[in-house]
Parts: sequence; structure tokens; C-alpha cells
Amino acid sequence: MMSTAAQPRPSLSVPTNDIPPEHIIYGRSEAMQIVRLKVEKVATANVPVLIRGESGTGKEMVAKLLHRHSPWASGPFVKVNCPAIPGTLLESELFGYEKGAFTGAYGTKPGRVEMAHRGTLFLDEVGELEPALQAKLLQLLQDGQFCRIGAQEDKKVEVRVVCATNRQLEDEIEAGNFRQDLFYRINVVNIELPPLRERTEDIPELVDYFLHVYGEKYNRPVKPVSPQLMRQLQKHSWPGNIRELENLMKRYVILGSEEAMTDELMARGPEPSYLDPHLPADGSISLKKLTRQAVLELERKVILQVLEANSWDRKRAARALNISYRALLYKIRQAGLPAKRARPQSVSLGELAAEQSAD
Repeated sequence: MMSTAAQPRPSLSVPTNDIPPEHIIYGRSEAMQIVRLKVEKVATANVPVLIRGESGTGKEMVAKLLHRHSPWASGPFVKVNCPAIPGTLLESELFGYEKGAFTGAYGTKPGRVEMAHRGTLFLDEVGELEPALQAKLLQLLQDGQFCRIGAQEDKKVEVRVVCATNRQLEDEIEAGNFRQDLFYRINVVNIELPPLRERTEDIPELVDYFLHVYGEKYNRPVKPVSPQLMRQLQKHSWPGNIRELENLMKRYVILGSEEAMTDELMARGPEPSYLDPHLPADGSISLKKLTRQAVLELERKVILQVLEANSWDRKRAARALNISYRALLYKIRQAGLPAKRARPQSVSLGELAAEQSAD
């Protein structure tokens, strides 16, 4: 019980009706349909889920969908943004404390784990947890028990744990920053979210949705974006993913100028090259991650050049690259390249039939 001297703490439960419609979240891309199927299968199972993906890909939205479709949907959805809370405070925020546990602990305070009882606990950027907290989280996942700071007895809690990260936790394990046993516990089911550059077919629907939402919010009449701007949006690399697209559409609604959007996209320039990395001041870098990204970037450039050299005849391009046609189609999707070049209006029915049979 909270002491009378303690200030009442506002609820941290988050309603899950504050997210876009599911057809907007999932879109039409094949990669997101795989995500949809996995969410539908795992939502009702009380197992930990690890959601992985770059920053801004919608990991929290997927966590809320898992909660919405779970048997615990009527319970609270409690989010903990691990990097946003200093390490010295995160333990008390997560697990709570007893009166007198430390200087300034004038009352008993339940932590967010306790507040998520019979609901979902969402740990955003779980890779940021310090080793001591990783050990306490492991205990929670193993037996559903935790201990408040300053308490003598463990407390039992029923909670579904969903974690998210934009880090390669395998690299963090090798570096000694993340516990391997905890990784196995949180990674019972893994959901990988693709970056926006790999699902460009979903951009038009996302654009329309954000224009509608912010047009209503700011009470502004909004024109649909022109085909020229839409093509530019689909060519952009989107390092900030859906969050970056949302913010750009918000500015478009406020400013009402396509020219401003075009200038901003051009000013952002191309995505930074992993083939010419800029190391941080301390020289620290994940060699495995950098190598993987550099290989993908190089493959993308080579495939694009070979496709253009062969007039986008993908069978000829596959032979030129000495890989199978199916492997080339996979790599085209992986690189976020369009499936085929824009077709001129004069294309013959025979050419169209030949290409469709090749697919």
C-alpha cells in the first residue's frame, strides 16, 4: 500500500485505440504480411516477444497490437523507455521501492512491473538495460517474481513481457554488454520489422493516412501530393523510417507547399555510405554490423547498375551477375529496388505476357 505521505502516482496504462488502423500499420508489402501472420499467431500465447527493427519502424505499434489481440487486452499496457530514464533511477521505476529504502524514499512506490499486472509490459530499447537490471528482469521472466528496492520478500506478478530493440543484441552479447541467458528468455518469438526503404509500396497509403490525420488535427485543407512528389518520396532512403515520413507529412499539412517538401528531401541528400564510415570520437563500432550494411549497400549499387545496363531485363541481369533469377528477385526486394522499371505506354502485349510468364 502507498503511504499517505506519498504523492498519488498517475496510471501508466496506455489505451491501444490510439494507434492507426491495422491495414495502415501492415500495408501491402510482403514483409509486413509476414509480420501480420506472426502477430496473429503469437498474440494469444503468454510468451515473451522480441520486436526488432530500425528506429522509427513502428515497434511500439506492433507491441500495442500484440496487447490488443491478447487475452490481457483489458489490462494495462505499460511502456518503459529504457534509454530515457537514467540508470540510477530505472531500477526504482521498474520495480518500485519501500519506504526508507534510500534517502528521499518517504513512501512506498509500486514500479511499472507491478502496474502492468495482468497486462503487458513493453520494454523499449531493452538493450540499454544495465547488467544489474538485466539480472532482475531475468528473474521476472523465469518465475514471475521481483523484489522492490528495500523489501525483504519477493512479489508475484502476472505480466506479458514484450521487448523492442534497434540493436544487434548478438553483437552486444559478444561485447559483454548483454546477458546471453536473458537474450534467450526475451527472444522466444522474434518479430523483425523491415525498414521503410524495403516497403516502398506502402508509402502512398501511409502518406494519405498522415495527411488525413494532421489535416483534421490542425484544421487545414490538404491536397493530395502530386505524382511527382510521390515518386520522390518512394525514392528517398528514409533513415528515420515511418517516423520521418510522418513528421514530413505533418510539415506539409502546416506549410501547404510541395516545393518546401521537395527542397527538404533534396537537402537531406543521399543516405550516408557505410562504405565510408565516420567513426565516433572513441573509435567504437560494431564491425559485424558495419560489414553487413556495407555488403548490402554494395549489392544494391551493383544490382541497380547491372539492371540498367541490361534495360531492366532481370533474366539477363541474373546471368550477368552469375546468380539465379529467383535469387535476383529476392535481392531486388531486399535492396528496396522497384520490381521493374516504369513501363512505356507503347509496350506490346507480347512483351507484357513474356515478362509475366518469367515472373
